Amino acid sequence: MNIILFGPPGAGKGTQADNISKKFNLHKVSTGELLRDEIHKNTELGVKIKSIVDRGSLVSDDIINNLIIKVFAEKNFSNRIIFDGYPRNISQAKSLDLLVKRNKQKISCVLSLDVKKETIIKRILGRQVCTKCGLIFNKYFKPSTKDSHSCDEKYLSKRSDDYEKIIVNRFETYLNITFPILEFYKNQNLLHIINGDAEISMIYREIEAIIASLET
Repeated sequence: MNIILFGPPGAGKGTQADNISKKFNLHKVSTGELLRDEIHKNTELGVKIKSIVDRGSLVSDDIINNLIIKVFAEKNFSNRIIFDGYPRNISQAKSLDLLVKRNKQKISCVLSLDVKKETIIKRILGRQVCTKCGLIFNKYFKPSTKDSHSCDEKYLSKRSDDYEKIIVNRFETYLNITFPILEFYKNQNLLHIINGDAEISMIYREIEAIIASLET
């Protein structure tokens, strides 16, 4: 199965995608991670992407779609993908539809985390990323502990885009550009709305039940 996990920046998509990928043996595709990897390589494209991200804007559809095409080229990922952060607008959604059909695959369901702006701001301001192992924590909701994280605390850092003014800008961008594609998937009977303000474990249990029902 292929699944799309949808929601505004800071909705907790990464955490839920990690849980889902482990439980159902899916390959997580995060456009955020794909973009950060390109930035880390310090390529010409990576430098361009960094300047866009630092402004709190979205990179072009062409850049994102080309990264996704590379993912579909990996045969081991066939019908085993969970998309985290893609698509973000109607154009990307239509491109994904064409790409899925071209590769003789399908989208099994779209999960949308519905979260209030106030919750989003707190989640993102508290977000910490380990630069050594890549794990993501939150000092308010999911702090790093000795049991959950073996790396030294000195490796925990904020991302360059995790500041309130940029957070609000990204949330408004989501409402104005990205949110309308929910209707696109609703018309395909693929959409499931989930209360993203609930506890992480409760959100996951609801998601797990939805995915499990697809397998029966």
